Amino acid sequence: QVQLVESGGGSVQAGGSLRLSCAASGRTFSNYVMGWFRQAPGKDREFVAGITRSGGSTYYADSAKGRFTISRDNAKNTVYLQMDSLRPEDTALYYCAGKVLGTVAVVTGYNYWGQGTQVTVTS
Repeated sequence: QVQLVESGGGSVQAGGSLRLSCAASGRTFSNYVMGWFRQAPGKDREFVAGITRSGGSTYYADSAKGRFTISRDNAKNTVYLQMDSLRPEDTALYYCAGKVLGTVAVVTGYNYWGQGTQVTVTS
């Protein structure tokens, strides 16, 4: 299995940017479809973005399109989430996740999860 550790969260003013990183260890990173999810207080966890094993294709929730960019570096066993034009409603605990089976367009089936990194956007 793969172990995932997120970093890069913090507090930022609305309109600002943050770059989240997720470092993977364990099994072959390039075997995993990777995704970013978030959970705000009192709300269900929601899909944010996903990326294919090679990094050649990406998939975004409507809330992330045009503002967030997911990428990966298989040589560094790391997946990133560049978040621009942040809004207060982006405040949440952000998780990275991985799955061996399935495609990036299917937002379920992720079975490896990190502990999360907090993102707070102030107005």
